Amino acid sequence: MAANSILIAGFGGQGILFAAKQLALAGMYLNKKVTWMPSYGPETRGGSSNCTVMISDEEIGSPVTPSPEILIAMNLPSYIKFHGSVKKGGTLICDSSLITEKSGREDIQKYYIPATSLAHETNMAKLANVIMLGKLVAATGIFTTGELIMSMEKSIPNSKKDLLELNIKALNIGYNYAG
Repeated sequence: MAANSILIAGFGGQGILFAAKQLALAGMYLNKKVTWMPSYGPETRGGSSNCTVMISDEEIGSPVTPSPEILIAMNLPSYIKFHGSVKKGGTLICDSSLITEKSGREDIQKYYIPATSLAHETNMAKLANVIMLGKLVAATGIFTTGELIMSMEKSIPNSKKDLLELNIKALNIGYNYAG
């Protein structure tokens, strides 16, 4: 695996840090070099939140990048702020439930998935972030769904193990979304 830089951005309460943590943990469990760099305002819910994850076979020189290879944008302000910074040849994945704009960039791969709507329709309102991870896996092949499921199995606390099945279902919804 070459180095991968992933920026997940949205607002507090969307599970940005959880999603990024799952990617970082999956990389760690596969013996990759990993960094996880969160950034968020003092407001926990509703404020701006983003997290950069770097995953590589080689040593990582810096935990941040001005040009991520992959951007998962979960709200319009994050899309506006970051979509122009995606590296040429990179990947943009947008929650089209909350982002109605379409990127005019021709130099990146673009995927639009109504993750928030899909989460609500399937009674998994808080799992749009995991649906986005499923789309990330399908679009990029950075991990398999099995590798992310392994990460979730190992990282979800025992007190919340009942949520594992829902997380797996959400991951598969995103992975199988063809729209």
